Amino acid sequence: MSEPSVWMQDLTWPEVEAHLERDQVAIVPIGSTEQHGPAGVLGVDAYVAITLAEDAAKQTGALVAPPVWYGDSSHHGAFPGTLTIRPGTLSMLVTDICSSLARHGFDKIIVINGHKGSNLPALTTAVRELHDRELPGVLFAVADPLHLARSAAPTIKETREHHAGELELSQVHYRVPGSVRMDQLTDAGVDFQQVFGGFVGDDLFGPAPDGADIIFSGEEERRFTPTGSFSSSLGVTEAKGKAYHDHTVGRLVELVEWMRTYQGPIGKRAE
Repeated sequence: MSEPSVWMQDLTWPEVEAHLERDQVAIVPIGSTEQHGPAGVLGVDAYVAITLAEDAAKQTGALVAPPVWYGDSSHHGAFPGTLTIRPGTLSMLVTDICSSLARHGFDKIIVINGHKGSNLPALTTAVRELHDRELPGVLFAVADPLHLARSAAPTIKETREHHAGELELSQVHYRVPGSVRMDQLTDAGVDFQQVFGGFVGDDLFGPAPDGADIIFSGEEERRFTPTGSFSSSLGVTEAKGKAYHDHTVGRLVELVEWMRTYQGPIGKRAE
């Protein structure tokens, strides 16, 4: 028996209860609502998390919690339409969502971060503390394309990849048609050496320098990248998006199946 949807919000509570008798994996997609240059819609990061979660769930039979459309986006805050929540707020929200899932029997929870890198401190803090203090019997994973696609991205992209770059825009262009304004693609980017002094890498999937996190505000960002683009988006194509998306979904499917069969010490209550 299969549900009419992989999304919990589309099911009744008896359908979720029946599902839990067969499987206990839940996926929680977390995104953001923020600027993605002149070509990418504000929901790019949320669409990334949503589509990855949905496609992985369809292949594995897992259930997906309703998506979170807000993230830690203060560094993009000077661009109209960007909506940001504090890292502490995001941590509390994720904590409460995961606690609710665990209460009903989901003991394998994957949090997908579509907001590459930026949400990770809040998300990992939330599930680490939750697992350590309240839910030792739950196996948690935090998944991010920044890491899941690390082996494939260099073979797909044609230029350095950063915020509003060709890979993430190609992915949503492929999976959410109409989410990229193809007539607004740009070669604009950030001079990383001038702005960050060589301490921040200019390619999220390239070699990283011996560096540091350099903190900047939304107003400062708008001064050093008036378009909001950190790297060129001229190379956006559906084919690149499909290759990047399918690889990442494949790794998520492997993660789900590994968690289902895991027999190690994590997520096991002490005797």
